[in-house]
Amino acid sequence: MVSTEIILEKLLEKRDWHLNMLKNLEFELVLEPTEKEVDEIKKLKLDAIEQLKKIEQEIAFLSSQNLT
Repeated sequence: MVSTEIILEKLLEKRDWHLNMLKNLEFELVLEPTEKEVDEIKKLKLDAIEQLKKIEQEIAFLSSQNLT
């Protein structure tokens, strides 16, 4: 049980990191980036969103395991 809690804590930290990255990428778009930078930002945002989805699935799975 303790190891699951540690894993959940690490997953939540990763989730927070990706959410913060998304916030920073949104801010970068406000700074009038070049077209190349906009494309890179979009790629990074998509990657961060995909990682968030995976992390949320892992959290949900581990949380459901803790309930049973």
